[in-house]
Amino acid sequence: MKPLVSAFNAWTCIVISLFAIVILSVIGSMFANGHHSMMGSTDDPTDGGKVATAVFGAVAVYGAFLLFCGSQAFLHRRQTSGGEIALR
Repeated sequence: MKPLVSAFNAWTCIVISLFAIVILSVIGSMFANGHHSMMGSTDDPTDGGKVATAVFGAVAVYGAFLLFCGSQAFLHRRQTSGGEIALR
């Protein structure tokens, strides 16, 4: 199987996805727990649970990106190490 994206793009996507998962998980947990920095103003949403659900949905999307890009990086590593069978 051949990779769909370049190795650079795959590793960039892995780094960005990991960063986004960590940051959005913290933000989502702050909304879920009603932290005062997220829910303390009059302009903030009133239902933190619904906002947390949306944020954790974004975490799931970034998790899917992470799986896809991780598989692409694995394919690049396997291709360059000679693990792929080539019929000539």
